Amino acid sequence: MSLIEFIQQNFLEILALTREHIFLVFVSTAFAVLIGVPLGILLTRFKSLQTPILGFANVMQTVPSLALFGLLIPIPLIGGVGAKTAIIALALYALLPIIRNTVTGILGINRKVKESATAMGMTDWQILWQVELPLAMPVILTGIRVAVVISVGVATIAAAVGAGGLGTYIFRGLRQNDNNLLLAGGIFSAILALLADFGLGQIAKLYRPKTSENIVADKRRKLVVLGGTALVSVLILGSFVPNILSSFQTENNKNKIVVGSKDFTENLILAEIMAQSLEKKGVAVERNFELGGTLAHRTMLTGEIDVYPEYSGTSYAVILKKKPISDARKVFEEVKEELAEKFDFGVSQPLGFANDYAILVTAKIAKEKNLKTISDVVAADTKDWRVGLDQDFMSREDGYPGLKKAYNFEFETQPREMELALTYRALDAGELDLIVGYSTDGLISTMDLVQLEDDKKYFPPYEAMFVARKKTLEKHPELQGIFKQLDGAISTEEMQKLNYEVDGKGRQPKDVAKDWVEKQNF
Repeated sequence: MSLIEFIQQNFLEILALTREHIFLVFVSTAFAVLIGVPLGILLTRFKSLQTPILGFANVMQTVPSLALFGLLIPIPLIGGVGAKTAIIALALYALLPIIRNTVTGILGINRKVKESATAMGMTDWQILWQVELPLAMPVILTGIRVAVVISVGVATIAAAVGAGGLGTYIFRGLRQNDNNLLLAGGIFSAILALLADFGLGQIAKLYRPKTSENIVADKRRKLVVLGGTALVSVLILGSFVPNILSSFQTENNKNKIVVGSKDFTENLILAEIMAQSLEKKGVAVERNFELGGTLAHRTMLTGEIDVYPEYSGTSYAVILKKKPISDARKVFEEVKEELAEKFDFGVSQPLGFANDYAILVTAKIAKEKNLKTISDVVAADTKDWRVGLDQDFMSREDGYPGLKKAYNFEFETQPREMELALTYRALDAGELDLIVGYSTDGLISTMDLVQLEDDKKYFPPYEAMFVARKKTLEKHPELQGIFKQLDGAISTEEMQKLNYEVDGKGRQPKDVAKDWVEKQNF
């Protein structure tokens, strides 16, 4: 469908994500102003503090946003996943322009103006409120404008830690290779940035020198500002409504189960299958989806989610830090035992399929070079190949270093480290010759890719399973019952079809999961 049709069909969801985005930017900027402006004023009185405080604000600007989100997650009280972590990170990013412009605005005031105010008998407090701040306000507002525009952009990354916002569409679009999702997220983020810049620019003009023309224009400008403020207030209050309603829950809802997921299609479908199966049993469910990397595991440790889909090989190599082995039963049994012992987690039986690593090439290249196994790549003339790997695979114990050693790969150039979803797009566009994906990905059939056989059995098994906190399992026997129902319930072929429904046909994971759950008649 066209972008216009997509926006029309998904307008309510776009509106909800836009509201979440505005909430993140508004609250974080408000915190940054409440901290940054007083700090800026303090620095004009104690100039010796300028170097350390501005230095700290500069450092916060240089830390990559995703790294800052990750660093904040494990910190008690202020960390975790969701809006809280995103707001703190965005506020830290917004501090520098606000502090710097406050200092610049106040110190830039003509010294004679301050001397005149002192000669009139005004106190330092009166000079600050009646002289310095009004005169410095245009410069301070410029700093706030810069901070808001930065926050609108950085807030898109917040979707990686479950904070919502328009970044959800951008990450989803990358994952599903859907340009409509990418454009919708990007365009509405850009519109927000432009509207915020325009609105703050109108407020700044209210502090211009008053002339007869300006007075008339300012009256109209005030109406525009008031209308915009009212609209933003309605959208912000809309973000609070679900939280307000949740405070009036029944006792059953207060004992809800929080279901988490990682940030790729298959994990989202499995998480929805769990959530909807619980809801069919009358259990209240809260969803905390699309958590990147190992965030789902880390969030389980903080108690913010109760259950999520995981893979035996990932738990074995990444979480438990064990050297990869190929014995599927041994991997599962060790994972089950050690997750219980070290983290007090319970594990379901395997769901019936394994989402193994897949070495992928296009069907055209596979035919031209007669590639069927990974060893065939080494035998063929592929030294000049361009290889794309996601960052996780490059650093894992069961990732590229071991694969290179096992198959004696010799590429002339170092593989490019990229976001996994982008490697698929680059391979399809002919920018890469080989990538590593997952065996059940819907994009494999969508893009007509070929999975090469791991003929040396290098990769460990990645059997899909659910991991839950033991306290939740004891408190909710319904969860244990669903674990039993899902034992071996999904074959590899069936999971590929479910993924294709999302990645190939553009359906929502929740709708695909709903069809599957109803078909099973749990």
